[in-house]
Amino acid sequence: MSGAFDVSMVRAGSQLLRVGRHPGSVKGPPLLMFNGIGGNIELFEPFARLLARESIIFDVPGVGHSPQPRCPYRLRTIAGLAAQVLDHFGHRQCDVLGVSWGGAPAQEFARVHGERCRRLILCATATGSIMLPARPAVLLKMATPRRYVSRDYIVSVAGDIYGGEFRRNPALAEDLFKHIRWQSWRGYYLQLTAAAGWTSIHWLHRLKQPVLLMAGADDPIVPLRNAKLMRRLIRNAELVVLDDGHLFLLTRAQQSVRAIDQFLARE
Repeated sequence: MSGAFDVSMVRAGSQLLRVGRHPGSVKGPPLLMFNGIGGNIELFEPFARLLARESIIFDVPGVGHSPQPRCPYRLRTIAGLAAQVLDHFGHRQCDVLGVSWGGAPAQEFARVHGERCRRLILCATATGSIMLPARPAVLLKMATPRRYVSRDYIVSVAGDIYGGEFRRNPALAEDLFKHIRWQSWRGYYLQLTAAAGWTSIHWLHRLKQPVLLMAGADDPIVPLRNAKLMRRLIRNAELVVLDDGHLFLLTRAQQSVRAIDQFLARE
């Protein structure tokens, strides 16, 4: 069982999901979180421990300890599963946070289930298939889940793909690997195909929620200019840039939580 989350198996339609819930200590809508590609609940532990409000996260089908799905899915499917998870805990409305790959289903949730999304936080993410891409060498490393399978491999590539503190401190990669709950290559590639061809670039301007964009100044996977583009596309958006890389929610956890708490508490 995860240290930061109360973990349970939740039925969402025909799909069983491993869900983590951190109860929090302040009132307000829960923070529904969407993880990055290949990411399991435990990777959010250091960040979730600092959150004052209730937070909910789940392993997507085929990742972590959520069973494999019966067939391939799209991002709208993940948004629908998230809505059912909210129903399970009796929440009508929530705030939403998506990081990296998880920023795509977070945007989709805000669009399709707009009445349930009060505010939206997008971290180290972009507009999908139409974006300002990373360098080919970085994309090639992201095309394989080897970093979730081999400790030696993640230590060797972490600086190149995550940037920021991971360039200077190889021990961060070893600590990250300890939190990984690897399941299968199929689950990873199902996530890749779920986002294939998806983009939000043509409808971001229609989002009604206030949006907080957070980005790392040294992010090899999602270069900073993507966040600047999204700030121009979204009507009610603000941008916070951290002096770090792709995983600033972990390496700059306290600074990140302060910015998020201020955004969520604002009238």
